[in-house]
Amino acid sequence: MEATKVGIREFRAGMAEFIASSTPVAVTRHGQTIGYFIPTHGQAEADIAALKRASKTLDRLLAAKSIDVDAVVAEFKTARKRASTPKNPAALTA
Repeated sequence: MEATKVGIREFRAGMAEFIASSTPVAVTRHGQTIGYFIPTHGQAEADIAALKRASKTLDRLLAAKSIDVDAVVAEFKTARKRASTPKNPAALTA
């Protein structure tokens, strides 16, 4: 597979596209190749599979303990709202 040659500035500017691509990139500076970038995509699939396994495990644990997820979320939202409310409203007007 032929590598696409790009200058280092172009490589930095287009990093997102090069990462998403499956084509290797030869990075050059002043016309000389200084390195190669070879994107890999297999790791993302492994991460997604691990996340799905963890999600299933969490679902089983919550069900085993009879924990209502909606109640936990509501409790979390209440706690966050309480934490973000100023303790001394007079301090805001000073």
